[in-house]
This record gives sequence, structure tokens and C-alpha cells, in this order.
Amino acid sequence: MPAIREIRHLPYTAEQMFDLVADVGSYPEFLPWVVATRVRNRTDEALEADMLVGFKAIREKFTSRVELNRPSALWVHYIDGPLRDLDNRWTFTPADDGGCEITFAVDFAFKNMMFEALAGQYIDRAFRKMVAAFEERAQELYGSNSSSAHSVA
Repeated sequence: MPAIREIRHLPYTAEQMFDLVADVGSYPEFLPWVVATRVRNRTDEALEADMLVGFKAIREKFTSRVELNRPSALWVHYIDGPLRDLDNRWTFTPADDGGCEITFAVDFAFKNMMFEALAGQYIDRAFRKMVAAFEERAQELYGSNSSSAHSVA
């Protein structure tokens, strides 16, 4: 089962980064390969959403439930789609400099072993590109004080 873990320090608050990641409806505006999203229902504690991802002619729909623990964490629970399993966690820890440390971890397995083998070749690069897209979106929304943003992974 492929797994990715990334830790970043960013100059934005935990609340700002939590809100950015929890705004699933905006993902098609800035995340690569996210074609569309639909939030089915949302409360302060959770949301359920469909996400259509695509690359060239390939399109797949995922349904997930996201537990929201503002401002410290999000947990994504896989419901339906082309995967056999998905475990995705985001944590946001305030830093002494006013920014925060973000930990992003994802483990997943495809139902189709051919997709699993293909994904294994590209998944690290793809997820790093997605994490960078969140960083760029934060800069766009919250300002360009990103000189202190750096990877600690």
C-alpha cells in the first residue's frame, strides 16, 4: 500500500490552513487533477463529499467522509470509488513564530493491481505537487510572507 508523509512549516496560522484544507468545494480551483467536487452535507464536525479526479482521458469519482476538528486536524475516511482503502490525515500545530507545522499523511490501495503498480511509479511526485498547490493557495489567500515556509520532511 503506497504511503506518503510530508511535514511543512508555513507562516500561516493553524486556523488559516485548516480552513483552506477543509474548503473541499474550492479544490477544483487550485488542485491538479481535481475536476469537480460536490459537498453532500456539512456540519461543524464533518462533511461528506464526492470528488472527480482526472488525468487525460481517465476520470474517477471518490466519495469520502471528512472529520473536522478545527483548527488542529482533519481525517479523511474513504467511502467509495476506485480504491480498496484510503487513510488521509492532516494535522495543524501552531508554531512559536505565529505560523504552523502541517503534517500530511496518506496511505491508500487501489482495487486494480495494475493501477496500484502504475501509481507506485508516480505517486510521490503527484502528492508533493498537491501539497505545493495547497502552499500556493495559502500564499494567494493569506499573503506572500512565505520566506519562512520550508519542508521539514
